[in-house]
Amino acid sequence: MILPLPASTRRLLLALWVSLPFLLLLTAPIARASHLRAGDIQAKVDTTAGRNPRRIFFKMILYTDNNPASVRQPTATIFFGDGTSSGVEAIKRSTNDPIRVSNTTDLNVYYFEHTYNALGTYTVSFIGENRNKDVLNIPDSFNRSFYISTTITLDPALGFNRSPILTAPAIDRAGRNQVFLHNPAAYDADGDSLSYKLVPCQYVPEGVEGTVPPRGTNRPNNQVCPGYTYPDNPSFGGASVPYSGPPSDPGGGPVRFTQNVRTGQIVWNAPNTLGYYNAAFVVEEWRRIAGAPARRIGQVIRDMQIIVEGNNNLRPVIKVPNDTCVVAGTTVSRVITATDPDRNPVNLFAYSGIIPPATFRQTTLGPPTAQGTFTWTTDCSNIASEPTQIVFKAQDNPTSGSPLIDERAWRITVIGPAPTNFVAQRLPNSPSTTVLTWDRYVCQNPGAQILIYRKEGPSNWQPGPCETGIPASTGFVQIGAVNGNQTTFTDANNSGRGSTFCYRIYVSFPRPAGGASLASAEACVTLEGPRTVLTHVTVDRTDTVAGQITVRWSKASSSDPIALPATYRLFRAPAGSTVFTLARETNDLNDTTYVDSGLNTRDNGYTYRLQFTPRGVTNPDVPPTASSVRLSGQANEGATQVNLAWSYTVPWNNATPERPTTIYRRDPGSTTFVAVGTVPSGATGGSYVDRSPGLVRGQTYRYYVLTSGTYNTPRLPDPLLNQSQEVDVEYVPVPCAPVLTVANNCEALAATVLTRAGVFPAPGETYTNTLRWQLGANSPTGCDNSDIDHYDLFYKLNGESSYQFLASTKEQQYAHTNLETQTYCYTVQAVNKYNRRSLPSDSVCADNCLLFLLPNIFTPNGDGVNDTFRPKVASPLRRVHFTAYNRWGVKVYESQSNPRIDWSGEGANGEGTSGGKVSEGVYYYQAEVEFADLNGTKKTFKGWVQINR
Repeated sequence: MILPLPASTRRLLLALWVSLPFLLLLTAPIARASHLRAGDIQAKVDTTAGRNPRRIFFKMILYTDNNPASVRQPTATIFFGDGTSSGVEAIKRSTNDPIRVSNTTDLNVYYFEHTYNALGTYTVSFIGENRNKDVLNIPDSFNRSFYISTTITLDPALGFNRSPILTAPAIDRAGRNQVFLHNPAAYDADGDSLSYKLVPCQYVPEGVEGTVPPRGTNRPNNQVCPGYTYPDNPSFGGASVPYSGPPSDPGGGPVRFTQNVRTGQIVWNAPNTLGYYNAAFVVEEWRRIAGAPARRIGQVIRDMQIIVEGNNNLRPVIKVPNDTCVVAGTTVSRVITATDPDRNPVNLFAYSGIIPPATFRQTTLGPPTAQGTFTWTTDCSNIASEPTQIVFKAQDNPTSGSPLIDERAWRITVIGPAPTNFVAQRLPNSPSTTVLTWDRYVCQNPGAQILIYRKEGPSNWQPGPCETGIPASTGFVQIGAVNGNQTTFTDANNSGRGSTFCYRIYVSFPRPAGGASLASAEACVTLEGPRTVLTHVTVDRTDTVAGQITVRWSKASSSDPIALPATYRLFRAPAGSTVFTLARETNDLNDTTYVDSGLNTRDNGYTYRLQFTPRGVTNPDVPPTASSVRLSGQANEGATQVNLAWSYTVPWNNATPERPTTIYRRDPGSTTFVAVGTVPSGATGGSYVDRSPGLVRGQTYRYYVLTSGTYNTPRLPDPLLNQSQEVDVEYVPVPCAPVLTVANNCEALAATVLTRAGVFPAPGETYTNTLRWQLGANSPTGCDNSDIDHYDLFYKLNGESSYQFLASTKEQQYAHTNLETQTYCYTVQAVNKYNRRSLPSDSVCADNCLLFLLPNIFTPNGDGVNDTFRPKVASPLRRVHFTAYNRWGVKVYESQSNPRIDWSGEGANGEGTSGGKVSEGVYYYQAEVEFADLNGTKKTFKGWVQINR
């Protein structure tokens, strides 16, 4: 018996039947596009007229298996790295059908864009489902998703940046037991530096379905494919074969799979097991910033597939030119050749970001030799500090079996041309000023700067054909810079009568590409400068009262007649002073020497200033000042060498290598100075270490130095020899700094004074600080503790700024007595028998003890004995807040002005006693005590006291 369904049930079933197709649609899985082989993602900033720096354009290239059974990839899902995605399968392939690139592989290209809400670093990624099956180094590859990514940085400081472009295909073939080569031929249009490194292939376990909402957050959980191994894993067997490299290999060793970090060249020496292999690598993009470490601003991860096939074919050999440089504007044209050991025809290919406009055309296939011509007309936009790389590939065409390749990279650095028509001229109305001019530079790259360099005297430097800039070894120093569109520079900082100054310039191009030009030709000018200059300030005699210095200057001369009479005025100032006093005045044009006597040349250096005033001239010539050479010397800590140093401020050049400073020494008992060495000086001084084996400890040696300088002009004397003062050096060691301790036995003091009769401190009773020390070791390094004669002690009250002498002792302890407080700080120096002192010891401070004890009875009856309540024992105090209470808790007395308290028994309420005094009896007190120690310690004492009258 069939019963009819109720009407409500019939309606529910009907609703379910109508909804079933829609529910099935909601729960249907996302279509999977299996058989993905390889791919990568490229990025660039907005290039439209509006130029939004947060709008990025992308291009993704995928290689897929074109087996009829494979699922095609007409769309893609992209994750933008900011928590958003394109939507499932929302990005369409740029062509209706994939592009057939071989009988097994199709090429798929996708274009898309995204506008980010904020600046930052983002990783844009693609998840493809799934890889082609039977990839040997990815177990269960058919069930592993395919993951690639590109990381970009949005930062206004980077400008409109573009990611690296990988111009070589991501699918390649290899032959068993043949060296496999692959280069991605990466190119960065902004000139950023690129580096390469191998990484494991990755997948996303959750796939697209688990990454998009609601199951995911649009942030892929990319991981290394389980069980992934690099192609050179020993499990695939085989051995390396002989290969000239790089990297070179004699053969017979383990299989190697490597990638060059700079060129990106992958070398697999050599495949063994036939089949599919996948390898991934990162192309890192580095922005070079002047004066700072390079900054990684992006990266591209390419996942590529290598198909290893077996055949008897031998690999062709390609030959490319040596790496080179060319000047911008030069047309580079080179023939690339290849030969095949099996005498098969060879196809040649070229990959680079500069193709086009550069071209490569094959002219012959061979055998015997395949040839092709590479042509590139460089221009100013190609200038860069890093070379441009072109990858050339030779692929043979065997009659049977799979083709094999050889691959080599050629690197060409494009440099800027040298500035032309560079001229240096003296400014007519300013004898010390040079004007530099040159032609407008041909490469007007935005941000380029022309750097100006100068040196005194010709350099005779000839830069090499690829040597850009101006190396420091030439002696040139940069003195200025102007924008690349400028054609002149004025150098007003020359000095030195008759000096010859030589100049060169070159162009520096801005980052990220960077680069530089060849240097200009050298242009020199001889300046007239002041009509007279100082040439000598040499110390003739070293003495405290009878010291003598000879000063010389050049005879005044000029291209114009000098109106006579003319006056020389020579002024002198002690070193470090700006107050000059007149030392010599003469109207004799030929009088150019002055012997300055009666000086303290032992303790002082001197600086001289010259004025020259022709008749009728109100503004005299004032050439640069010149000082005497000031020498200092001291034996090192262990008396194993003598360290000498000298300084000067002179307008001539004492720093030329061919004019070294000579060091002279006079030994004890001798009357003759002997040269002990020479050393180049610097612009303001120099140094020398005398390690002569004949130096004897305890002896005194006398030194002076003789500098040799030049104005580098034939019009002035050369060399200019000037002597320092003589200095005595005691060849004695320095003692090591002592290690000081200060004894402050507060426990012993308390045990004595708290139990004895009477008060502490009693009248005339004082404190004692006991100092003890040991000689340190190796402070400073090389110090010597032999021959110690005595110790000098110094002290100061804590808080004071400077120490004062305390005592000398031959012992290693000292008692500092009769102290009203213990808060003193101390330091000690060891002094050896040569009177050479150690470094001061560390400062060590003593502190007051914390002692305080109140009596429990006093008798304020006026008999002069025990009339006031005061501490029985007290170390130094800063303040005491004392309060007394009667037995009912009523405050009867309070004081905080007297650290000694000195309560005489008076009370605020009188306690019924006339005269405002408290009555006899027991009273309770609280004393808030602040001690006069270094920390200002505070303690509270409570107790009782009996008052008897």
